[in-house]
Amino acid sequence: MEALAILALALAWDWLLGEPPSLLHPTVWMGWAIALWERPGPRRGRALPFLWGLGGTLATVALFALGAHFLLTYLRGAAIPLYVIVAAYLLKGSFSLRALRQAGRRVERALRGGDLGRAREELRALVGRDTAALGPPLLVSAAVESLAENTTDSFVAPLAFFLILGVPGAVAYRAINTLDASVGYRGQYEYLGKAAARLDDAANYLPARLAALLLVAAAYLTRLDAPGAWRTMRRDQGRTASPNGGWTMAAAAGALGVRLEKAGHYRLGEERLPLEARAIGQAVRLVQTAALAWFGLCFVILGVRYVLAA
Repeated sequence: MEALAILALALAWDWLLGEPPSLLHPTVWMGWAIALWERPGPRRGRALPFLWGLGGTLATVALFALGAHFLLTYLRGAAIPLYVIVAAYLLKGSFSLRALRQAGRRVERALRGGDLGRAREELRALVGRDTAALGPPLLVSAAVESLAENTTDSFVAPLAFFLILGVPGAVAYRAINTLDASVGYRGQYEYLGKAAARLDDAANYLPARLAALLLVAAAYLTRLDAPGAWRTMRRDQGRTASPNGGWTMAAAAGALGVRLEKAGHYRLGEERLPLEARAIGQAVRLVQTAALAWFGLCFVILGVRYVLAA
């Protein structure tokens, strides 16, 4: 019952209040911790940056996962209501639906209003790539791709870890994902962030495929092209450099009947419909439906556990 209460409170928190203030957000704390070892980290060579990054990655995940574990263990013995509230707060910090939905809608509104500058600026909340030279079709594509990929990162994966390992598991996942976003990319972090990138790939391996299946189901529920989502997911999921990202992006491309493209990197789906602002709104509805379906499944799983344990 405690797990059900924690999940319900965390979901209500996200739906009604959204993200905590930056100074109180667990993800921001993780960013500060990462910066402590990333800034003085070596950049030259391969072995030393890799070992430094490996140590920093493991230390960061352990710090937050074990910190959550010991804090919640203490609170559970001291005061159950306070334990539930703090656990829900930490769980909410590991996932985000409202903020993702709002970010997508802001890009859509800017494009509908013909304000490309604002659309490019708003898109930065969703993607890490340079948006300055993107025209309307590629702006739409980037927004849809990010919304789809965040189906895994923003709620399916953290809640999967919550189901298996409790709140500390969700916190550990968010630390892994934050590490990947901070240092897990090519360039100056090629070897410093390699451990973080590979750990993120491993953590998302099963959740990404589950998220893609949820998007196919959501396409059916929202009267989009579910057969197209299934077909495109199976055909195009391997076209991205990431072993996980292509699953959800391809499923979304098939559901919307569009071709998603990152110039010079990949093309997913078929150009049956033009890439217009309406596709972002459809993607928001698709992702939100998948999220709600996943939340429902999580409640069912926790409820069955409670009945079996009674």
